[in-house]
Amino acid sequence: MARVPADSSPRMVETVYVVDDDASMRTALDRMFRTTNFAVKTFDSPEAFLAHESDTVPCCAVLDLRMPGLDGIALQARLREAGRMLPVVFITGHGDVPTSVRAMKTGAIDFIEKPFESEELIAAVRRAMSASQSMAYGREQRAILERKLKSLTPREREVFVLVTQGLLNKVIAGRLGTAEKTIKVHRGRVMEKMAARSLADLVRIAERLDLMK
Repeated sequence: MARVPADSSPRMVETVYVVDDDASMRTALDRMFRTTNFAVKTFDSPEAFLAHESDTVPCCAVLDLRMPGLDGIALQARLREAGRMLPVVFITGHGDVPTSVRAMKTGAIDFIEKPFESEELIAAVRRAMSASQSMAYGREQRAILERKLKSLTPREREVFVLVTQGLLNKVIAGRLGTAEKTIKVHRGRVMEKMAARSLADLVRIAERLDLMK
């Protein structure tokens, strides 16, 4: 009988998007990343990358900082505006401290100056892939919570918000013009539908859904 591998599940394809107007650099990075078993897609301009909208997960973008038209930081901003929250590693031959600080403040995983060691860039890309997986998991969990939130009735949602503001049942009842025992029933249904095990758990859920305002 053939032995079954300990882990026979398919390996997730990790894709690196390289955006650089220098053809020789694109070729070198393509070769380097493929040798390290990453999938690679290269683009010769920020505009070409923006036109490509089907990002895979996990993935990251390796962006040249200075390119004709949009620079790397402006490209990252455009990606965020489009809802494409992929991690970014900047590479540049014109590094300076203010620019690197600006890049990191915009959420870049790393800012690497040319010439660089391949190990340094690969390590940054591995960190970016890990961040991509975490971001994807966070989006998935948020989507689950949003579906649970939609299952609440309008009155249950009101009770949800007021409970997580720390109001007592009798105070909520007075505010909503109903009986305290009715609020207890709504509160129990909110806890059940949102799969909250405690008030603290419900508050954390409200925070993740941006309801604590």
